[in-house]
Amino acid sequence: MYRVIEKKFLIFSACCIFIFLGTGIALASERLSVKSSVANLRNGAGTQYKVLWQVEKYHPFLVINKKEDWYEVKDFEGDSAWIHNTLLGKTDTVISMKSKCNVRSTPDESNDKNIILRVERGVPFKVLGRKGDWINIEHADGEIGWIFKTLVW
Repeated sequence: MYRVIEKKFLIFSACCIFIFLGTGIALASERLSVKSSVANLRNGAGTQYKVLWQVEKYHPFLVINKKEDWYEVKDFEGDSAWIHNTLLGKTDTVISMKSKCNVRSTPDESNDKNIILRVERGVPFKVLGRKGDWINIEHADGEIGWIFKTLVW
């Protein structure tokens, strides 16, 4: 009798731990991006809180917490803030992590003639596709090109 109760308790405990950890992992790994042209990042979950900084369209974030209609997010630099959920979407995006990243017309770094622009650190892009170690990207202004995957987050 005690073994049956003990076994059921262990199974129940294991299920609870799995659900708790699974939810945390899913939440921590949810990646969303800004879908409006500009979005305010705040120091709390509400419009009454101070705006810490603003970001542009396609800026990617990891969701680390949710409070009603507000998401606490972390950016590529490890900074966290709050943003209203209506400003975020599931569009696949990346952001440049280094200064003077080359964006090319083709996924080929052997030819410097295919460099169409250089971007600074912190420029977000929508992902259009992938080819090996290259990512086909589009900036919010419509500029399209290819960037090497180690240059973005």
